[in-house]
Amino acid sequence: MTEISLRVENLKKTFGKTIAVDDITFEVRRGELFSLLGPSGCGKTTTLRCIAGLEKPDKGRVIIGGRDVTDLPPQKRNVGLVFQEYAVFPHMTVYENIAFGLRIKNLPKDEIRRRVLRMAELLNLEEHLNIRAGKLTLALMQRVALARSIVVEPEVLLLDEPLTLVDAKIKETMRRELRRYQKELGITILHVTHDQLEAMMISDRIGVMCQGKILQIGTPIEIYDKPNSIFVARFIGSPTMNLIEGRLEQWNGKLFLDLDSVRIPLYGIPSEKLEDYIGRDVVLGIRPEDIEISTQPMERSFSGKVSLIESSGNKLEVIVELDSVTLNVLSPLRMDLKVGQLVYLKMRSMKAHIFDKTTEKNIMLKEE
Repeated sequence: MTEISLRVENLKKTFGKTIAVDDITFEVRRGELFSLLGPSGCGKTTTLRCIAGLEKPDKGRVIIGGRDVTDLPPQKRNVGLVFQEYAVFPHMTVYENIAFGLRIKNLPKDEIRRRVLRMAELLNLEEHLNIRAGKLTLALMQRVALARSIVVEPEVLLLDEPLTLVDAKIKETMRRELRRYQKELGITILHVTHDQLEAMMISDRIGVMCQGKILQIGTPIEIYDKPNSIFVARFIGSPTMNLIEGRLEQWNGKLFLDLDSVRIPLYGIPSEKLEDYIGRDVVLGIRPEDIEISTQPMERSFSGKVSLIESSGNKLEVIVELDSVTLNVLSPLRMDLKVGQLVYLKMRSMKAHIFDKTTEKNIMLKEE
């Protein structure tokens, strides 16, 4: 049976008439890196502050390491905490900052030194160990704060967008190193971020939040491949998923999305999941990489005109107009395309999602 380091039960927190956290429940397994992902104001930082003991929830429980800590002060919860804003002791050296929590625990000097040096090596702080923290750049200060929290090996490490102040090149390295060190020590981490790329890169599982609620929990692949709602589909992925409103129709046993002027074939989709939606307006979701583009007609293809072409790494990002509908498509760099050119598109329909227009839920997942 999987051990649980952190369990949040029916947590709710309001500020006046504003519901910041709306009756959420989730677990973080021991040794797991779990990310709460969502836009600004969705309640993820308030959730973290309730777990840390910095905010008192209106209802619900926080259980850490099997103990109900809901009414305990922060220092008795055995959590580490790193916020987006740097938090170091400016008058102390980097070494003293990292060693601070270990000294409070009265660990032997040799053990303190070993842990501090290992952490300094991990976060590239070795050459700064004898420098006062107040003289460091903001990015280095945040790395010191991160090192100080990790080195004490808390039951749960709480990270509130800890890499925001770090420049892009260092951030990529720190993501990898944070992940590697977390796995080496088996540390349990609850990570809060608005950066979906960061969450997808480092997380074992992700909880997607919106307006105080957790909409979906799953592995990065599950969240990406099987979004349970339009919000999750739109929020996860870059370029963003294409979302097309149309009427679901069936002719000779074949499904298609009717846009009046254009019909998009939906071959290979299990029709039994969609029986109740035939003849109704729905929202089709398809990612740009799941649309094949060609200058020649293809079986089950439909046509449109190129309106914009942009380079996107090793792909071309192509905007195709279908009368009133715009599709974002990724094509190989070698394709010779021009604005205004007629092209043919073919969806990998097994990768398509059909959403209820009213509830915005993914119809394809209703029986899973």
